[in-house]
Amino acid sequence: MSDCPICGGVGLLRVQSAAGVWSTRPCECQQMQRYHRRLAAARIPERYRHCSLDTYETAFKGANPSLAHALMSARKFAEAYPVDTVGNGLLFVGTSGLGKTHLAVGVLQRLVQERGVKGLFCDYRELLKNIQNSYNPQVNTTELELLKPVFAAEVLVLDDLGAQKPNEWVWDTVALILNTRYNDKLTTIITTNYADAPAGAGLRADQQGVRPAKYEDTLGDRIGDRMRSRLSEMCVRVEMFGEDFRQTVKKARFG
Repeated sequence: MSDCPICGGVGLLRVQSAAGVWSTRPCECQQMQRYHRRLAAARIPERYRHCSLDTYETAFKGANPSLAHALMSARKFAEAYPVDTVGNGLLFVGTSGLGKTHLAVGVLQRLVQERGVKGLFCDYRELLKNIQNSYNPQVNTTELELLKPVFAAEVLVLDDLGAQKPNEWVWDTVALILNTRYNDKLTTIITTNYADAPAGAGLRADQQGVRPAKYEDTLGDRIGDRMRSRLSEMCVRVEMFGEDFRQTVKKARFG
């Protein structure tokens, strides 16, 4: 890689103020290097590294208006961080294929670039599996080593919350993560495919007295009502509706 044509590779520029005083400031090349280091540390999966708020699509045929509202909410949050967000995060709720992860990563990328935050992307199911694997005596990594960056991240994206089949251990682990971040007033951006409703709500009849044909788990079912209540204090809920546009707009093709 060749030296920067502006600063010659030293990373600093010497500038003179209107009063004739000379000083130094970081060159853009140095700022870009720092951004790429922070982005690498965020561990965003390859599949989502292209995701930004500018590339999220809301104008395709049949798009539900809630998608444009979700994008607007994501943009406003990124603009308001950190002064007006005061430690709160976002909870993107909706069925598969609506772009919840795209928006969550888009916010994270923008905050890394424009606010210099130290962020982390974490797949919920993968995290739990790694923690379980750490109990194997042949594995050198400990549970604390896995959770330390999750606890410490200035902005955490917790993707696909509720994806792991629930049990007491899962609930305890989720409670540990969410309560730690809540108590430390750290920003958590969450995506989930499960309706933000109490446990058992999937059995309730609608306003016309009609019960669902099959039971659909809610977020309360998957993480427990206590932690679902905690999320209402931690995150602003952003509900998204519509069809899976991975099956329409972004369907994979050959040729």
